[in-house]
Amino acid sequence: MSRFRLWVALAAVLMAAGRCSPVALGQTRHRVVEIRLDMMVHHVSAEYVERGIAFANDSHADAILLELNTPGGLESSMRQIITAILNSRVPVITYVAPSGASAASAGFFILESGDLAVMAPGTNSGAAHPVVLGGADVGKTMEAKIENDAAAYMRSIAGQRGRNSTLAEEAVRKSSSYSDKEALDGKLIDAVLSTPADIFEKYDGATIKRFNGKTTVLHLRNAEIVPQTMPRLEAFLAWVADPNIAFILGALGLICLYIEFTHPGMVAPGVAGAVALVLALYAFNLVPINSMGVLLILVGLGLFALEAKVTSHGVLAVGGILALVLGALILVNSPWPEARIHLSTALSVALPLGFITVVILRFVILATRRKVVTGEAGMVDSLGIARTDLDPSGKVFVHGELWDAYARQKIAKGSRVRVREVDGFTLIVEPVTESR
Repeated sequence: MSRFRLWVALAAVLMAAGRCSPVALGQTRHRVVEIRLDMMVHHVSAEYVERGIAFANDSHADAILLELNTPGGLESSMRQIITAILNSRVPVITYVAPSGASAASAGFFILESGDLAVMAPGTNSGAAHPVVLGGADVGKTMEAKIENDAAAYMRSIAGQRGRNSTLAEEAVRKSSSYSDKEALDGKLIDAVLSTPADIFEKYDGATIKRFNGKTTVLHLRNAEIVPQTMPRLEAFLAWVADPNIAFILGALGLICLYIEFTHPGMVAPGVAGAVALVLALYAFNLVPINSMGVLLILVGLGLFALEAKVTSHGVLAVGGILALVLGALILVNSPWPEARIHLSTALSVALPLGFITVVILRFVILATRRKVVTGEAGMVDSLGIARTDLDPSGKVFVHGELWDAYARQKIAKGSRVRVREVDGFTLIVEPVTESR
């Protein structure tokens, strides 16, 4: 009986513990959706961020952590991201991280749009002056309109967030850039913190003002981070959008198409080349292209073709490589070094492409000029041995085969002969005169 009472008491204790647990009391662990914008701002990355913000709102997350490490990008995509941030029911924390990262140009606008703006130590942001796609000269009036529009947009965001509108506007008009300390001292951001855990610890229970004027209390202590990953297809398209990858794909596409044109019927090189070129064009459509860079690349390819036809002792080939490299370096008209084609990429494409193009073209041209060495034409001027007396007909041994032969003068058996003509299956031969 005492054992039965012991089991009943133990069960009662466990039930009481269950009733007092956080789950039983209706308490759940706080959740923060993490979105990482560590690429250029274009329509692929904008859709990824927008979808992540929508997921956080639909799942009733406590906050969104938007980590930034971007050289900037397209204004339309930047505005798409900012619109999603400003209209989010869930507070958005914009965070430039990790140390060494930057949020330049469009990234600076996105940083300032967050409910909380935080930078990790050793990061920077700013340089938000607008750039016209393609490097076109739009005129001073239009350039001023674009700059004024961007400055007004920045003032409206920074002012509504209670941040330093003057310094924020200077990032647009003067392309000013700020370190984490300068941004904090200038009241462009709210804090400099090393990790997301530091952010959660500092701002747990803090009351913040939303963009619409309402206030909300943040619940971040010991929050669970829910990463919002980019689907594989979007990740692939974002990878292709890197100008360096796009340039390599374009070069490979040209090589494959050249192989297909010079060797019709191979199919595989043609298909691969077409796909690579389409992907390259897709990527270059997302970045500002300099028409002079395109022209230099075409000039480089033209010089490669001329080198194969003209004996320039390598001068045209060197010129082609220089034109291709220079064209690649200025192809992307971007103020951000991270968004341009690197010198190492340009050289790694230009040198092999120049070598392959020149060598292959030279072989093709030499092959068209070389005398035919097969069939009937290939027998002319061949040497052989008379297997019988030729008076005037007989047998000769040429190219490892025994042929019927005809000679206009008598030739003794065992003498060396030279083929002068081919008449059907009969060789017209003459004796080889030995020189002394």
